[in-house]
Amino acid sequence: MADPVTMTINGREIQAAPGTLVIEAARKNGIEIPSFCYYEGYSLQAACRMCLVEVEKAPKLMVACTLPVAPGMVVHTESQKVKDARKYTLEFLLTNHPLDCPVCDKGGECELQDMVFRYGAGESRFTEEKLHVQEQQWSPVVFYDGPRCILCFRCVRACNEGMGVGALGVVNRGSVSLIAPNHGDHLECDECGQCIDICPVGALTSGTYRYQTRPWEMEHTGTICTHCSNGCKTTLGVRNDKIIRGNNRDRSGINGEFLCVKGRYAFDFYDHPERLQSPMIRVNGKLEPVSWSKALKHVAEKFSEIKARNGKFGVIGSNHTTNEENFYLQKFVRQGLGSNNIDHKRTGDVVTLIDALSGTTGTLATTADLYEGKTFLILGADLAIEQPFLSFQIRASMRHHAAKVFVVTSKEVREDAYAKKSIRKAAGSEIEALEELREALAAESDLVIVFGSSVKGEAVRKLVAFGESLGKPVKYCALVDYSNSRGAVDMGLMAELHPGYHPSETPGMTLPEMLADETLDALWVINENPLEAAGLASDKAFVVVQDLFLTETAQRADVVLPSASAYEKNGTVTNVCGEIQRLQKAVTVMGTKPDLEIIGLIAKEMGLAPAMGPWVSETVYGEIRRSVKGYDIALPLVAMAAQQTAPVNGRVNVADKSALIQGAHETLFTSGTLGRYSKVLNSVIEKRAGMSLAAQEESHV
Repeated sequence: MADPVTMTINGREIQAAPGTLVIEAARKNGIEIPSFCYYEGYSLQAACRMCLVEVEKAPKLMVACTLPVAPGMVVHTESQKVKDARKYTLEFLLTNHPLDCPVCDKGGECELQDMVFRYGAGESRFTEEKLHVQEQQWSPVVFYDGPRCILCFRCVRACNEGMGVGALGVVNRGSVSLIAPNHGDHLECDECGQCIDICPVGALTSGTYRYQTRPWEMEHTGTICTHCSNGCKTTLGVRNDKIIRGNNRDRSGINGEFLCVKGRYAFDFYDHPERLQSPMIRVNGKLEPVSWSKALKHVAEKFSEIKARNGKFGVIGSNHTTNEENFYLQKFVRQGLGSNNIDHKRTGDVVTLIDALSGTTGTLATTADLYEGKTFLILGADLAIEQPFLSFQIRASMRHHAAKVFVVTSKEVREDAYAKKSIRKAAGSEIEALEELREALAAESDLVIVFGSSVKGEAVRKLVAFGESLGKPVKYCALVDYSNSRGAVDMGLMAELHPGYHPSETPGMTLPEMLADETLDALWVINENPLEAAGLASDKAFVVVQDLFLTETAQRADVVLPSASAYEKNGTVTNVCGEIQRLQKAVTVMGTKPDLEIIGLIAKEMGLAPAMGPWVSETVYGEIRRSVKGYDIALPLVAMAAQQTAPVNGRVNVADKSALIQGAHETLFTSGTLGRYSKVLNSVIEKRAGMSLAAQEESHV
């Protein structure tokens, strides 16, 4: 590694790596150099001139965002000459910029507003009439006010480079230049809203947030997105117990500032008019609202009666509930009800991967590996559509590290545009393409392999064997679909596995077996909708459903218990790469309860509470730390940042159940049952136009 460069900024001697830009060297040492067009991670623009600094022996002021550090360089960032330059730059920017801060949605968090307060002139020398164009609505979530735009091109670069979509560009020249969408008057893109959050002024505003409130009037709660498995942090702005917006501008999660349309906008399901807010019991064939005490007592009595006569229970857990809820549920089912008939919807073959890696040099990939890696192999996954943050990481690695990408999929995907080689193979036969790629992959220094649900069972073992034969470090990621799919596996929400991948001595029934068993006495479903696509063979089964909405499964239930969503409770979840993160409660929905509390209250009504222990999230997490390998991580550390878990490094001796794995193939605009109840997801043109993005045509809606 090259020796660091020694230089001086504002009289302070600092060191920086060769090639570091002056603006970055200053920021890393606590010295602010303002800028509008510069944004870390994207190409350099040098358009706004706000970052001008004085460099001794230079004939003029220099642009800090394109100036590399040099030995002995002496920089002044706050000299009078620099301050005057910034003042004149701001005066010029305000020539056509409307002075509408009191009504602008960016008021209070506008970078231009901050800089004008700091450096701006009290009066302007430009008295000409301001140019004006009408505000445009590009989509249900993106509005553009041209006169406010300062042409920093952040949005264009974020869309082109970061998202890989290229939905924005610049039209016209000079003072009449404008940002414009790819279809003239509307966007057809990922609808991620990244352009809005990255905009330093109020030119781009959110259709869900505009004219709602001010940033200082909201309480901000950092939690984890409840949709896909990537585990992006979303900061929810709450006012009067109502979620107003979502973003992650403080970059405090593994995702930095990135969020897809679901993470930024699809929180609106929580207050949908059809949200369940009262327990219901079936009376004379019809579900009738009842009190919580009556509903819980009824469930407990029926469960106790079935248990007393050695009846048959079936329990289906969720990919959306917390680790604590999943752990407590399986403990209650196994110890309290005396049954191993517990399962969840399986969406990726994590179990076979962990077993296959035993005794090899291969390891599980982390989220950071998908940015730091130099070579990627994507098998059977439309990554940009199904796993947007992982795709974002790989695109960033390509820009910053010149990473190489190889793709094997059944259809065209966005990654084809920048892949070194793309191969089309039918789903389930992707492994057949490995030998064709052997020479190219063997020539690289490292490799990260990401594979979807079509690669499972024996194919996973062949994949690991192939990686081992390359003679280089290889890391693997088995893709799963939902916010806590990985946590459901780790917590033992499976008929054949206990928490920590310990095999069950007496494996129970799997999800399909429960639905097909005509002798089933009770079916308990927690935040899942298995009867959407299948029937229930047992017409005598007592069905209890905990959910947010009256789904197809809930409509068949004898008792329905309204549960809280991920944005309404505390706990932890584990993302696709095995990183555990903290959920924090943002709002309360009247009449609902967290699933952990519901399960605990049923246990209490059955007289099992002493054996089950308290249904308090922190207490259950303490038990997880003691009993689940790889989860012995202090909760304060999890609250601070994502922590990598380390599942058992050894054989997982259970029968192959990979046939049960079926990916949901959720798109950017679908999210299982939750997606039905998000107004935003159902309003964007990409969803209403029949998923018009070519890569989504064959995806599940």
